[in-house]
Amino acid sequence: MIKKKKTTEKETLERKEEIKIAKFTINFIGGSASSEDKEAKELYEQSRFGESKDGKILYSLVEVLYLLEKDKIEVMGDNKKLNIKEFTKKAVKYEPNFLVRYVVFKDMRSRGYIVKTALKFGADFRVYDRGIKPGEDHAKWILYPVREGETMTWYEFSAKNRVAHSTRKRLLVAVADEENEVTYYEIAWTRP
Repeated sequence: MIKKKKTTEKETLERKEEIKIAKFTINFIGGSASSEDKEAKELYEQSRFGESKDGKILYSLVEVLYLLEKDKIEVMGDNKKLNIKEFTKKAVKYEPNFLVRYVVFKDMRSRGYIVKTALKFGADFRVYDRGIKPGEDHAKWILYPVREGETMTWYEFSAKNRVAHSTRKRLLVAVADEENEVTYYEIAWTRP
């Protein structure tokens, strides 16, 4: 199980991940975010933000908000520059679970983990162990963010566990409370 780290360690990890790339622009059109800027490609190589495809870097919406909050990008949508509030409002329309997903993404990223989408696995995210970049090795966990107080049936829980088991990853459930503090639970198969 991943346990909460001390705030001082978390702050140290945030400083280590300090992004040293000039500010660049991400275009947000129809729920998709991308950039062709040279800085976007440099950031991808440095910290694995986005996915490289056809000469562009494609971003998940949680990555965009994270970089926007860090003041590393500008977001252009509807022919105007979007601020954090405007972008978040639009992102929630495209991804109803966006806010809890973002809280968990931000927490994991600030702890030094690379977090990528995991739609092909039937999960919200895949998480790479510290120091591992996608392409160098496989993700260690699949991650499902939930709000404290949400309910899940045993069938839903079992399905999530089966997805993790079949993809040879560990299952993490991240529970975000009202203060946006996140607690992680790792679930594993055992044989008596």
